[in-house]
Amino acid sequence: MAEVQARLQSLSEDYTKLQQELQAAVQSQQKLEAQKQENSNVQKEFERLKDGENIYKLVGPVLLKQEKVEAESTVNGRLEFIGKELERTEDQIKEIQDKIEKKKGEIIQTQAGLQAGAGAPGKVAAKG
Repeated sequence: MAEVQARLQSLSEDYTKLQQELQAAVQSQQKLEAQKQENSNVQKEFERLKDGENIYKLVGPVLLKQEKVEAESTVNGRLEFIGKELERTEDQIKEIQDKIEKKKGEIIQTQAGLQAGAGAPGKVAAKG
């Protein structure tokens, strides 16, 4: 009986850790979504620019003039990277969710075993 309770405790701790991992992955996904939105807005601004208008990049406390092609390339590269990271994060979230469901099943089985074990001696004593 004590072994089953120890196993249940261990499973509960694992379950809690998985939930924390899931929360961290979701937060990471939200940050990436915000970055994607920000970079998409910058990309839309580039489309509105007329030929010959200046683009400046903030580097520390200094604004440096930048070529439109270079700036667009940088933003497109960021969007591509963010897209790949979002895919990776989504896969990670799915994997963690699968692990959580599996762990939940193990906990339910262990609890059922604990309850069955606790109920059996009571029945034997009642018969005797």
